[in-house]
Amino acid sequence: MTQSGTIFLVGAGPGDPDLLTLRAARLIERAEIIVHDGLVDPAILALARPDAELISVAKKRARHTLPQNDINALLIREARKGRDVIRLKGGDPLVFGRGGEEAEDARAAGIAVEIVPGISAANGAAAAAQIALTHRDASSIVSFVAGQCKGLSDQNWSGLAGKGRTLVIYMGVKTAPQIAEKLMGDGLAPDVPVAIIENAARPHMRVVRGLLAGLPQLVTDNAIKSPALIVIGDVTAREDHLIAQTAVEAAE
Repeated sequence: MTQSGTIFLVGAGPGDPDLLTLRAARLIERAEIIVHDGLVDPAILALARPDAELISVAKKRARHTLPQNDINALLIREARKGRDVIRLKGGDPLVFGRGGEEAEDARAAGIAVEIVPGISAANGAAAAAQIALTHRDASSIVSFVAGQCKGLSDQNWSGLAGKGRTLVIYMGVKTAPQIAEKLMGDGLAPDVPVAIIENAARPHMRVVRGLLAGLPQLVTDNAIKSPALIVIGDVTAREDHLIAQTAVEAAE
């Protein structure tokens, strides 16, 4: 009987291959089969050996190449052939990556699982845009939410944004109008600063800034496309201060 392989749930980080962990890079380089999301940058897939089998299970809004249950079944099926399977995900596999579901199904099937964390999209995007998610003068609390979940209007986001807080919204480009309406309806001031970080940590990254009330127009006017993160809070308005401080420190 063939011994089952291991399923490795690997975080690919925000996109730049230099931001992979050493463990992730080594697994990718030796992998026989890689099942990857659409958010994984081609430069990272290029690290795979020439004979590696690359299977895309890219998901887009309202269209899944494979439903999640089928992805789980694919991973288990390949592992049962005795193959080590690399499940490669953008960011971190356990932060809005559904890695928990994949791990649960694999363990239930008797397949060994290893989880390799990656730099989350929020951390990678904030660093690339030089936005401090926490700052002694502006924020001591950070919350992560998904802007594309079912029942968005019914979710309770009260207290997640406001003075002394930073709110990071994943997958919120398409629902920006509902997000702005929801937050202002919960009492958040329309003039709270926001930033949208598109294609973080990649050569064509863009950062656009505005106010909460203008968030939908900001998305439209700048033709923002996924992958993009929305950051809401006073920390997004501190770029000039941060750059000036960095320049002073470099000169000292």
